[in-house]
Amino acid sequence: MHLIVHDLKPDEASLMVPQTGAHVVFDDGTIQPCIGCFGCWIKTPGRCVLDDGYENLGELLSHCEQLTVLSQCVYGGFSPFVKNVFDRSISYVQPGFVLKNKQMHHRRRYDNVIRLRALFYGQNLTNQERATAVDLVYANALNFDAHVAEISFRDRPQSFGEALS
Repeated sequence: MHLIVHDLKPDEASLMVPQTGAHVVFDDGTIQPCIGCFGCWIKTPGRCVLDDGYENLGELLSHCEQLTVLSQCVYGGFSPFVKNVFDRSISYVQPGFVLKNKQMHHRRRYDNVIRLRALFYGQNLTNQERATAVDLVYANALNFDAHVAEISFRDRPQSFGEALS
């Protein structure tokens, strides 16, 4: 499955995001922030306990072969919505730890390997913001045991239209 996570407004997304062939996660205004309750590990393993339409993000990632993230670059990171999606996806991994690159990380829950594409947009991004975003994508990939396939920066999200099809 191809999963697309984006922070675009509905009118922007309708012109860019493919209507078929991908599952799309977007901001419908109902996502709640992760509350750190560990319910997705203890009470409902693999599924968030918050019932807001985004409780299945870990399960979606478990079926994902390619994850494309289209986000405004905000101070070298993802937009607040996309950051919230990543936070709420913690159920994709297990609470136990393993060493990866001499660092502690959560153990895998699923066997799939995600191919991650991060498409950032924003005008006048500094070299430091871009470098921070690249480091963040690689850190997220390590956390999810994913492979970074692409990291791109453009001024406007519309310039990624072809990259999403």
